[in-house]
Amino acid sequence: MRNDSLLGRTVRLIPLSDDHAEALFPSASDPEVWQWMPRPRPDSVEETRAMISQMLTDRARRCFAVQRLSDDTVVGSTSLYELDLAEGRAEIGATWFDRSCWGGPYNSESKLLLFAYAFDDLGLSRIALRTDNLNVRSQQALTRLGLVYEGTLRSHMLRRDGTRRDSLYYSVLVDEWPSLRDKLLTRVSAKDTV
Repeated sequence: MRNDSLLGRTVRLIPLSDDHAEALFPSASDPEVWQWMPRPRPDSVEETRAMISQMLTDRARRCFAVQRLSDDTVVGSTSLYELDLAEGRAEIGATWFDRSCWGGPYNSESKLLLFAYAFDDLGLSRIALRTDNLNVRSQQALTRLGLVYEGTLRSHMLRRDGTRRDSLYYSVLVDEWPSLRDKLLTRVSAKDTV
C-alpha cells in the first residue's frame, strides 16, 4: 500500500485505517447511503472498525478514506480490490459518501484519482466496476462516463434482505483512460463551481 495520499482539487484519498471508523460510521450506518452495499450495514463505531479491519487484511485491496480538502473532514471511502498486478487488473468498489456530498464533485474526483493511480502509477490495463441490477442510478452514471457494459452475472450474490442480486459489470481499458480522464475532469470542474 502506498504511504502517501492521492491529491485532487476537492478531495484527498488517504490510506484507510481503523482510526477512520468514527468519522465513517455516520455515513456507513445511514440506510440510504448503504442501500446498494453487499455487506451488512454497521450498527456501531466498533462494527465499522471491524469492517475496516477486515478490508485492510485483504492483500489484494487498496483502501482509501476520502477527505474533503475544504475542511479536512473524512466524507467517505473507496477501494481498489481484487487487485492483480501480474494480470494488470482490479475493480473499484466499496465506495460510499456521506449524503451531504451527493451531487458534488467528490465521487467523480475520487474515481478520477483512483483511475489515475491504477493506470498511471500501478500500470494496470483494466479496471472494472460492478453494480446491483436494481441500482439504475449507478448504471446510468457509469454509462455517461463512457465505461463499457460487459454483461450481467446472474444471481451473483445475496443482498442483505436475502434476495439474489444480479451484478452488472462495466470496465475501462488503459487505452480508453485518456477519454475517461477528460470526462471526469470536466465533470469535477462543473460540479466544483456549482
